Amino acid sequence: MREVLDIAKALADGNRLRVLAALGGGELCVCQIVALLQLAPSTVSKHMAILRQARLVEGRKEGRWMYYRLPDRKAPKPVKEAVAWVRRHLAQTPQIVQDGKELQRILSMAPEELCKGQCKS
Repeated sequence: MREVLDIAKALADGNRLRVLAALGGGELCVCQIVALLQLAPSTVSKHMAILRQARLVEGRKEGRWMYYRLPDRKAPKPVKEAVAWVRRHLAQTPQIVQDGKELQRILSMAPEELCKGQCKS
């Protein structure tokens, strides 16, 4: 039951749903997620911790950079089903379509430049 509660909690926030949709295109650096959501890095970190606790995302650290991706095929069935459900039902919503366009712009920038700009704020 704990697994389902963690998933439900993680899905109960629009920003976390946006992250799951964005990660459908592949792995993202935290700075790219911050730029997409236009939230403070600490707020994004909290959202990512909740998603990670629910096992809806996987993370890896490379040097000082933190990257997130959707879980692999080894993820528990409820996790895979939740991610698929979210992506399927949100794919054509105006916010997710707009996020896709913004993400293209963000991905054209070097993560180092994004992070540098975020640290100055």
